Amino acid sequence: MLTTSFPFARSASPRLSGRLPTARLWVAALALLTLAGCANQAPVDESGRQAGQWERQQAQVEDFDSWTLVGKAGLRTPQENISANLDWNQTPFYFRMLISGPFGGGRSVLEGREGRFSLSTSDGRFEAETPEALMEEQLGWSLPVRAMPDWVRGLPGDHASYQLETDELGFPRFLQQDGWEIDYRDWERVEEMWLPRRLVMNYGEVRITLVVNQWQAASRTAE
Repeated sequence: MLTTSFPFARSASPRLSGRLPTARLWVAALALLTLAGCANQAPVDESGRQAGQWERQQAQVEDFDSWTLVGKAGLRTPQENISANLDWNQTPFYFRMLISGPFGGGRSVLEGREGRFSLSTSDGRFEAETPEALMEEQLGWSLPVRAMPDWVRGLPGDHASYQLETDELGFPRFLQQDGWEIDYRDWERVEEMWLPRRLVMNYGEVRITLVVNQWQAASRTAE
């Protein structure tokens, strides 16, 4: 038994040793392929956003001009710190903001189209040439209403110069326009694209925080 097993063992050893370099080469090649695949993968953050996505979807975001936004807005000034619920319908020709809670003095509806703006509160219905002037006159504070449809989508308005900084994935991080500074803090996937979920807007001592609970596409209202 011993004499017959020795030649088998001796003959097996060279074959095994001959295969080891080949096996090592395969392992090394697989490791290099894995590393190459990881290197070619676009960076991803914890929410799922990837580098290059914003650039690819920007035209889609610009076309997304009819929507409903439901969320919560907080207003902080040296005199007060209040919040309210916001239900906002927007199209290229018409908008309507329902502001309910302390922020809106109970319940306020701001709506209009270019040149025709009205604000309805518990004290009545009021009109002015601009929505900003209307809010300032009746509520004592104002949102940058005409610029916000762009800003809340992560876009600068085309009406004035601006400064825009992006994050490591290429998404807007900081926008400065019309004296306002907008910080984009969080994003969510909507209609196969990424839209802001939380942003903070600062103008002097005024700070507005907007948290979006729901984005939804809406049909356009006739002009």
